[in-house]
Amino acid sequence: MSFLDRIRECNEHDLSQFKPLYIRQHRVGWVRHDMMDRLADYPDVFEITPDTISLDPRLDSPELRSTAIKPVLEALRDVGVIPAWRDEIYPVTTVFGGEPLLQMERAALPCLGMRAYGVHINGFVANGRGLKMWIARRSATKSTFPGKLDNMVAGGLPIGLSLEENVIKECHEEAGIPASLASRAIRAGSISYCKQVPEGLKPDVQFVCDLELPPDFEPQPVDGEVEAFYLWPLDRVMDVVSNTTEFKFNCNLVIIDFLVRRGFITPEHHDYPQIVKGLR
Repeated sequence: MSFLDRIRECNEHDLSQFKPLYIRQHRVGWVRHDMMDRLADYPDVFEITPDTISLDPRLDSPELRSTAIKPVLEALRDVGVIPAWRDEIYPVTTVFGGEPLLQMERAALPCLGMRAYGVHINGFVANGRGLKMWIARRSATKSTFPGKLDNMVAGGLPIGLSLEENVIKECHEEAGIPASLASRAIRAGSISYCKQVPEGLKPDVQFVCDLELPPDFEPQPVDGEVEAFYLWPLDRVMDVVSNTTEFKFNCNLVIIDFLVRRGFITPEHHDYPQIVKGLR
């Protein structure tokens, strides 16, 4: 196995199994054929043709669209089609930071192949004896990817929060990192991928931050989403990423991006061009 295998795993999908979803002239998602059959039961919300699916053009405002789609998603939740309901409202936009075309439940985004944004934070310690990275293990009771390894802090980006506000929020909730320390996180770009999952499609973008922590600071689980934190030498992190699937799939990309930016994966690596290209 290799770093390139992890990148490929994040981009496995077959769009022939999906139809594009439009709001007016904007393509905002991809809907799997079996999901289209379910959405056909709601003709006041969706218009379906042999090639596309669209929100009814009479829903001509974000408020009308949000109101119309909410009971549809709740009905799909109630029959088990949308798992891991979060009660978190996310915007649907054509570009990051753009005006929302509608607002909807986070868990439903993959079912409609809509893009979600999030933030992942690489926590590391550099104390002169080699760089180490803080790794989280997700709770065994978490509804998504229970027990998998994770970046030190990671979370989706809901409506109404800036990236900086979300970093501080997630650092506190997941790892007990005070705002005074979390505010030192440095923006380091983003990674993107398009992965087919049981629910549908995840064409997502994760913003990446690096946070150097003092050697005497230890993250602590707070909100129950993380069961433990480990401080690993970077060689061990690299080995686990390259040779196993122990990390939640997109966390591998965040770590690989860190390794490239910090010079641990160099242009001499035989897969370097494909790795760099595959992260975005």
